[in-house]
Amino acid sequence: MKFRAKIVDLACLNHFTRVSNMIAKLAKTCTLRISPEKLNFILSDKLASGGVSMWCELEQENIFSEFQMEGVSAENNAIYLELTSENLSRALKTAQNARALKIKLTNKQFPCLTVSVELQLSSSSSSRIVTHDIPIKVIPRRLWKDLQEPSVPNSDVSIYLPALKTMKSVVEKMKNISNQLVIEANLNGELNLKIETELVCVTTHFKDLGNPLLPSESVSQSRHPEDMAEVHIDIRKLLQFLAGQQVTPTKAVCNIVSNRTVHFDLLLEDVSLQYFIPALS
Repeated sequence: MKFRAKIVDLACLNHFTRVSNMIAKLAKTCTLRISPEKLNFILSDKLASGGVSMWCELEQENIFSEFQMEGVSAENNAIYLELTSENLSRALKTAQNARALKIKLTNKQFPCLTVSVELQLSSSSSSRIVTHDIPIKVIPRRLWKDLQEPSVPNSDVSIYLPALKTMKSVVEKMKNISNQLVIEANLNGELNLKIETELVCVTTHFKDLGNPLLPSESVSQSRHPEDMAEVHIDIRKLLQFLAGQQVTPTKAVCNIVSNRTVHFDLLLEDVSLQYFIPALS
């Protein structure tokens, strides 16, 4: 297995740093999947046991000026690495205004993802190199089957999200009242965030959000437009997702499978993010 890549464009470097910061807020540890065309950041807690799942994808050619990799074999040309998300984010934060950044797979008594940052010295034309060795765990081929792109279940309602900053502000206030939240939406472009306790019921209404076009064979086509689909979730998991968003997405969709899961589908510049939060049992 071999991997080395280089970024020299400052805009691409800042973009990759923002993605890394987002991943660090969404997942303490994650899997980095490296393939010839794409990088994926994966979190695969089992939804059945109450964990969230994440699939983040970016095209390597939109980030790297140089990119070389050899996977475990010609048939399985990919590399799966487990790492602490914050370690990568912290390393990239030192690369602001850097001349160049290099990432490669190394073995320094233990497997590492080595990040080398070339920094311009302000007083002269010379530069210095700052190196970060991020410990990783190489995931064997037999475990890859648990780290594939999640299948998106047929949703009862699919709806565009309001501004995520607005949602975050609302959910932060609701968190002080309850640990549970109800997300409900219909095919009339209406989304409600609701908490209910023995003492109080609080609902925030969003209207005229719009609904993505669904395939004609979708079961949602048979729903009455005003009928709400709802899911009860852990409010902290939703807040973690909202807090992780550093960039206003160009597309933000919420898919609700009643009483099972809520699936967020975001497009952030040229990065796609899917995030699943299971219903509370």
